[in-house]
Amino acid sequence: MKDVEFNGFICSTNKAKIDLDVVHDYLCNESYWAKGIPIEVVKNSVENSLCFGIYQGSEQVGFARVITDFSTFAYLCDLFVLAKFQGKGLSKFLMKCILSHSNLKGLRRFLLATRDAHGLYKQVGFTPIARPEFWMEINDSEVYSKNEKRF
Repeated sequence: MKDVEFNGFICSTNKAKIDLDVVHDYLCNESYWAKGIPIEVVKNSVENSLCFGIYQGSEQVGFARVITDFSTFAYLCDLFVLAKFQGKGLSKFLMKCILSHSNLKGLRRFLLATRDAHGLYKQVGFTPIARPEFWMEINDSEVYSKNEKRF
């Protein structure tokens, strides 16, 4: 994806621009979904995902990653905009960049999970799962504090 500009901010999928310390700090200390995540796990997740960064100059101010096969399925996760940059339309900008990415067009299913941002995602077409009885999960919210691998 070519870098996209919005009000002095840039969205890029160039992994060389990602400030891993910023992403790790947010996920580990600010997010509700990845508290305590080790930096090695963040590094591996970035390496193995399609990542989107929002930057003001060289400063990383937002991030999201998509886990996908680029054909049928994608899962959006770890989306954030740093608190001091919220309220500037950057989450919507980030979602526009993600959903317009050429490798994410024509997917059969695009999922995400959120505790508190349903309004944002509804604006871009996400809806509650139509048949939740079809879905199952393994959800280990303590995985990062256990120091062991499940599988």
